[in-house]
Amino acid sequence: MLQTASSNKSPKTIAWIDLMDMSVISEAIRLATAPVFLLTGVGGILNVLGNRLGRVIDRARKVQNLIDDSTDSRGVVSRRIEQYHLELASLEYRKLIINIATAFLVFSAVLIALTVIELFFSVSIEPGKLHLSNWVAITFIGSFLALVSSCVLYLVEILYASHTISFKPLSQIDRVD
Repeated sequence: MLQTASSNKSPKTIAWIDLMDMSVISEAIRLATAPVFLLTGVGGILNVLGNRLGRVIDRARKVQNLIDDSTDSRGVVSRRIEQYHLELASLEYRKLIINIATAFLVFSAVLIALTVIELFFSVSIEPGKLHLSNWVAITFIGSFLALVSSCVLYLVEILYASHTISFKPLSQIDRVD
C-alpha cells in the first residue's frame, strides 16, 4: 500500500484513497477505450476505400490499354476511343474523390488517437479527480466531422460511379446515329 505525505492518516483512510485512485484510473481507461472501437470502424472504412481505389486504378489501366490497342496505324480516332477517353476522365474524378475521402478518414483516425491519448493523460495527480481538458471534446468532435465528411464523399463517389456507367455494348457506341 502506498504511503501518503501525511503520517497522521489511518491505514483505513490510506486504503480508501488508493481505492479512489484506482477508480479514477479505471474510469480514465473506460473512457479511453470507447474511441478505440471507433478507430476500428474507421480502419474498416479505410479498407473499403482502398479496395475501391484499387479497382478504379485497375480499370484505368485496362482502358488505357484499350485506347492503345484501338488506335490504328493512321492515328484515326473512332467513337469508341472517344468513349474510352471519357471513361478515363470519369475514373480520374472518382480517384480524386476517393483520395479526398481517404485523407478525411486518416485525419479522423489521428484525431481519435489524440482523443485516446488525452483521456489517458486526464487522470489528475489529485486523488479522486478526473480532469478532462477542452481538447478532448474538440478532437472527438473533429474526428466525427472528418468521419462524416469522408462518408459523404464515399456516397458521392458511389453515386457518380453509378451515374457514369454505361450498359450499351461497344458495337452500339461505334454506330453512327
